Amino acid sequence: MRIVIVDDNPVNLKLMESLVKRANVEYQPLTFQDSAEGLAWCLNNIADLLIVDYMMPAPDGLEFIRRFRERPENADLPVLMITADHEKETRYAALESGANDFLTKPIDNAEFRARLRNMMSLRRSQKALADRATWLAEKVAEATKEILDREHEMITRLSRAAEFRDPETGAHIQRMSSYSHLIAQQLGLTLEEQELILRAAPMHDVGKIAIPDRILLKPGKLDEAEFTIMKTHAERGWEILRESKSHLLDVAAVIARSHHEKFDGSGYPRGLKGEEIPLHGRIVAVADVFDALTTERPYKKAWEVEHALEFLHAGAGNHFDPLCVAAFVTRLDDALAIRARFQDDTPHLAHLVD
Repeated sequence: MRIVIVDDNPVNLKLMESLVKRANVEYQPLTFQDSAEGLAWCLNNIADLLIVDYMMPAPDGLEFIRRFRERPENADLPVLMITADHEKETRYAALESGANDFLTKPIDNAEFRARLRNMMSLRRSQKALADRATWLAEKVAEATKEILDREHEMITRLSRAAEFRDPETGAHIQRMSSYSHLIAQQLGLTLEEQELILRAAPMHDVGKIAIPDRILLKPGKLDEAEFTIMKTHAERGWEILRESKSHLLDVAAVIARSHHEKFDGSGYPRGLKGEEIPLHGRIVAVADVFDALTTERPYKKAWEVEHALEFLHAGAGNHFDPLCVAAFVTRLDDALAIRARFQDDTPHLAHLVD
């Protein structure tokens, strides 16, 4: 417990230093006869108590306290002012400057110990509250992380449930969600939003669990009627995930419903146009299509990356949000590293939904 004592009288300094040392072995008195030197120390270090004389060469006690309090870290630290002035106006000015209590010269040993005890009790209470607040913040952070981890686990398990019916692979989900994260980074979204889209994107096709097997598992091209049914998976995914108390699931619901919308309004299920399409859906649309194009399936060969990029560029402004395409292309090297990292063990059936 560091106690700073500032007084231009060396005799007073020595007396107060002795009284502080005798009061408690935990107290460390730091004495300054030069008030400017003492103030400089206080503005660069943390004290537990400031004892400052009123009548000193500049800065005097009032100016010392005012400047001391300007530092945010010192805003609540206890300050004890010592003065030989008995005028009320002086004390009022000291209180306005931020003093907590007073002592008058000549210093009475018993009164000094009592004031010191009170001030240090206040400081211990402040430290205990600060420690408690830090502990509570840590516990809240731990609890929040546990909730987010459980949500993430639920998202992953629901995604796997969809995989059992939709023969897309787990590697596809890992790649497209990571691509979405890259785009969000490049667009300058907050770290929270970046993490949110990484966790929510895997649920983009969860609505396919409502699509009949004869359509979902059909190895060939879907006819018009079948494709109409297939397109309902966007609304079905939204219906499964919507109205949750979880922000993560709410975002996942929006992605599920909007990632097949097109920038020119020709997409589905609602025919949204431009920025009417939620940003998360616009991001996932680019990530999902790029991965579908560059992945081999039984009914098609994987496109070359250059060919897929040409498709994205050609679709910028009609199929895709141009800003999302540009963001993805800018991070292409990172995207290719993700593609190399998450690979399918064996090819699966899947429909590339236009």
